[in-house]
Amino acid sequence: MENITTIGLDIAKSVFQVHGVNCSGEAVLRRRLKRARMLPFFAKLPPCLIGIEACNNSHYWARELTALGHDVKLMPAQYVKPYVKRGKNDAADAEAICEAVTRPTMRFVAVKSPEQQSLMMLHRVRLMLNRQRTQLSNAIRAHISEFGVVAPVGRLGVDRLLKIVEDESDDRIPDDARLCLQMLAAQLAVVKQQVLENDRRVLASARRTELGCRLMEIPGVGPLLASAFVASVADPKVFKTGRDLAAWIGFVPKQNSSGGKERLGGISRAGNRYLRQMLVVGAMAVIRYAQRHGTTRPWLVKLLERRPAKVAAVALANKNARMVWALMTSGERYREPLPLAA
Repeated sequence: MENITTIGLDIAKSVFQVHGVNCSGEAVLRRRLKRARMLPFFAKLPPCLIGIEACNNSHYWARELTALGHDVKLMPAQYVKPYVKRGKNDAADAEAICEAVTRPTMRFVAVKSPEQQSLMMLHRVRLMLNRQRTQLSNAIRAHISEFGVVAPVGRLGVDRLLKIVEDESDDRIPDDARLCLQMLAAQLAVVKQQVLENDRRVLASARRTELGCRLMEIPGVGPLLASAFVASVADPKVFKTGRDLAAWIGFVPKQNSSGGKERLGGISRAGNRYLRQMLVVGAMAVIRYAQRHGTTRPWLVKLLERRPAKVAAVALANKNARMVWALMTSGERYREPLPLAA
């Protein structure tokens, strides 16, 4: 095994497939490993290049194998799939990973630290809790409306319904239905408290880092978005330009070009949906403020004159993503554009 230079590793929960080649590209290692045998096996190998598909537990294995002296590269799974020759099994996947990791044009994913993964988990749990809060609120509205009790849209309407549920003297709701609604109300109260605690931790994480404080100076970038950038972009230097970061997030038009004719459509759904969504929401907040109080950005004013607000929001979100990359790579602070002379 001394002549192994590149390894393709197909990881899973308990069974791992290894495919290794030498300097000439010949396959010299094909092995199936259990989880307990992973680290002892790679500890005996000389340092080599290891390719892994990026997934939920790939960052852990990348850190462990890097500590053993190996050069570990993570790749998006959709970029590895074209190298699978035929069939779908672990051995074919490991061989495709081994071939893809050596391509000079392959795009790699930066390895995240445990702190970055924990911070990103706060955002994922926040999304789940918000969905549960909406689900419980809608369930309370739907069930209580069966007895002719309705309330206006919004949190105040839900609070009004909760007061009716708590009022034992209100005879519009039968006892069995009231018991069920009280169960939902108790769950809603717990979820609301968890959402508040999660938001406090996200806000603290954004203010805790110097990078997060600098990113929050950009109009349209709040604590939530700044914290998400710190957690999602492990190494901003992986992107050569701000345009590359914006494209990775998904601010690129769909193309249907052929024969030298370019046909561009709206932005695609590819990319980081979470960052893209929050960037657009932040840009809409900037546009609403500009429509009410004016703005020092003349290009945004001209764009709003000829395009709808949501189209302008996507353009502003694209610009903000590039500014985020500039601040992350240069270490500078945000500078507000100078107003035009009268």
